Amino acid sequence: MSNDLLTSLNAMRSYFASGATRSYAFRKQQLLALKKAVADYEQEIYDALYADLKKSPEEAWITENGFLLNEINYTIKWLSAWMEPEKKSTNLLNLPSSSYVVKEPLGVVLIIGPWNYPLQLLFMPLVGAIAAGNCVVLKPSEFAPATAAVMQKIIEAVFTKEYVLYVPGDGAAVIPAMMNNFSFDHVFYTGSTAVGKLIYKMAAERLVPVTLELGGKSPCVVMADASIKVAANRIVITKFSNAGQMCVAPDYILVHTSVKEKLVEAMKKKILQFFTEQPINSDEYGKIINEKQFNRLLSYLSNGTILHGGDNDINRLYMGPALLGNVTVDSAIMQEEIFGPILPVIGYNTKEEALAIINRNPNPLAFYIFSSNDKEARKWVENVPSGAACINNASWHVTNHHLPFGGRGFSGTGRYHGKYSFDTFSHEKAVLKTPTWFDPAMKYPPFKGKLKLFKKFI
Repeated sequence: MSNDLLTSLNAMRSYFASGATRSYAFRKQQLLALKKAVADYEQEIYDALYADLKKSPEEAWITENGFLLNEINYTIKWLSAWMEPEKKSTNLLNLPSSSYVVKEPLGVVLIIGPWNYPLQLLFMPLVGAIAAGNCVVLKPSEFAPATAAVMQKIIEAVFTKEYVLYVPGDGAAVIPAMMNNFSFDHVFYTGSTAVGKLIYKMAAERLVPVTLELGGKSPCVVMADASIKVAANRIVITKFSNAGQMCVAPDYILVHTSVKEKLVEAMKKKILQFFTEQPINSDEYGKIINEKQFNRLLSYLSNGTILHGGDNDINRLYMGPALLGNVTVDSAIMQEEIFGPILPVIGYNTKEEALAIINRNPNPLAFYIFSSNDKEARKWVENVPSGAACINNASWHVTNHHLPFGGRGFSGTGRYHGKYSFDTFSHEKAVLKTPTWFDPAMKYPPFKGKLKLFKKFI
């Protein structure tokens, strides 16, 4: 790590120690400034997201700008209440003391963002870190360079470097250099499980707590009694949004064999309706981030029979929405997260058969079940441990800031969104306040002969 970067990180530590970031007024001011900057740079953000991922302004607003601004507004509205100490009950032994929990900022935190939603997934945790009173180091993904450049302009226009430091560059070089030479108070990482493991190891060396927002193979079950029309609508729009490059997209379909063909035909119609017969020319359909990801996805197309789509053009980083049949559970596409516009459709006959497939990749980031039987749907949710779940929906739980977002096991650890972000970047400090006017002798030696009394109170 360069001396300049280490000097900057140490300056952030000193700035935090000064107490400058702790007041409600300061935190609110920073959130308002960020909100204004995101609005001021709206067109530049649209242009950058189109350059990196071919996102339309409408898609960008729903999944990036608007999503972020909604989070900022909600946080500003409730920040004062979140910062208030929480009163707690006091046990008999400590009466007449009072007890409460104080939300204390952690210090200097590191937030590492991915490339698929480069603005939202870097700035959303930033909102929580600012709200909690921290200094923040931001590391964007180098694979979405246009958006990274705009985000740098925003951050450097709004914040001083001792408060929020933007560190671009090759993640494989920059992140270890920082984490191995400076002790952050928290590391928040969004990305692949493989890199998440490396982040976890480096953090463990310095006992730094982490939040890992990873991914995994999120299964989608369509039961025989499901509304096929609704299922097709909701699966297709989420699976092929951002060309399938979404961590909570349905990774594969498990559909009861009695309605499998009906579902396939319904999804074909919806793909044509949403993205036209030539998605490559559609304003509603994105592109693959780079050639490495394109070639990885291209190899998956041979893992089954193409039921629909699959057309591609490496020169334009285009891969059309594809439905894949005759996929075996041992094939490469079923071993790791697809993270692209290819959707395996697998039939099942019994619940046990479907659960056996799901359990080959346990603890997915999300689980989706389509059924008209509420009781049975709830049983499925109970039977499949996952970061989150939707009944008769897919992916939209992430838009509700009242719900925690996060994984479990290989899909991640920790949670955020709304107040959960504030809590993630805060330390809950227990405080016991005891008056001096009452100081019973029973608390002090000699203790001999007080056993019966202790048994009453403890």
